[in-house]
Amino acid sequence: MTEIGFYHLTATPLERALPKLLERGLAAGFRIIVMAGSPERVEHLDALLWTYDEASFLPHGTRRDGEAARQPVWLTDADENPNGADMLVLTDGMSSQRLAAYRRCLDLFDGGDEAAVLAARERWRLAKAAGHELTYWQQTATGWTQPLRREEDAIR
Repeated sequence: MTEIGFYHLTATPLERALPKLLERGLAAGFRIIVMAGSPERVEHLDALLWTYDEASFLPHGTRRDGEAARQPVWLTDADENPNGADMLVLTDGMSSQRLAAYRRCLDLFDGGDEAAVLAARERWRLAKAAGHELTYWQQTATGWTQPLRREEDAIR
């Protein structure tokens, strides 16, 4: 089963957290799909990954760029895997019917948006029922922690 990490954004917005998580994933040898909520959001994330840090480079592409198989990070609004990714990053409350095709999934959600938190709780429930291995990560000012003492405490 897929290992799914739920990442509760509480200290920084997605735009600051995502590039660092992608850097870590690439450093660990993953090929990555980032699924966003709309074509406009894909364009926004594409621009972000080109400009988030002058000293860094995150190789990535979108449908507009083509050549998906050559892209280590593929940004999309569709439930697809054209670059042979083994990691899926879900943003904007997206979900995938293809979770079993990935070794790892990161589900990033905004802790300041009650609707996003409620939706993440439902995705947790469904993933657990499907038998996936789940972890919960809460963002702090200095990084990510796993504050769980009991599974019932997940995504509060």
